[in-house]
Amino acid sequence: MKLIATVSLVSLALLSTSADAEVFVSPFGGYSFGSSEFDIGDVSIPESTGGLKISESEHYGVMVGVTTNDPGNIYFLYSSQQTDLRSSSFTSDVFTDLDVDYFHVGGSLFFPNGNFKPYVTVSAGVTHMRPGNDFSTETKFSMGFGGGVAYEITPQVALFADVRGYATFVNSDNTFFCGPNECLWHISADVMWQGQANVGLEFKF
Repeated sequence: MKLIATVSLVSLALLSTSADAEVFVSPFGGYSFGSSEFDIGDVSIPESTGGLKISESEHYGVMVGVTTNDPGNIYFLYSSQQTDLRSSSFTSDVFTDLDVDYFHVGGSLFFPNGNFKPYVTVSAGVTHMRPGNDFSTETKFSMGFGGGVAYEITPQVALFADVRGYATFVNSDNTFFCGPNECLWHISADVMWQGQANVGLEFKF
């Protein structure tokens, strides 16, 4: 995470030297949905299999970046979701609380049409998953992509809405969310997919 933050700060410092570049801050909120299900096995019962899924819930975040002449932008994104893990086979109850954070560096390309600015965006970074109940945290490489539209209220303020998809690359056939004494589950998966719908405001300086 420190590496991602350092890279983003260096990028912003270099780009801000351009006379045409503007710094922007964009707080946003939305809903995280469509998390793919992990295939899991109980370590203590090898023949036992089931599914594990991140529940849908609200999230919040912020983007900080600079504009480019494309027209577009380059940004550092932080998104945080407070949710839980549910196992569809081993129990119908919540297994543990879970915080899912995305730390990404990305860029957008705009297609202006008057005050409306449709755009596409891509990003890359890490997904940081922090379960409760003394289970270990997991940090995995992830990529994001999406599209949306911004409406320029004034030259310095814009309202935007977008939909993003995140692919988190997990190592297949590994233990996952280990406790203080042992790992409870063995996961068989390559990619965890999750979607986001966002609404926010952009402030340029």
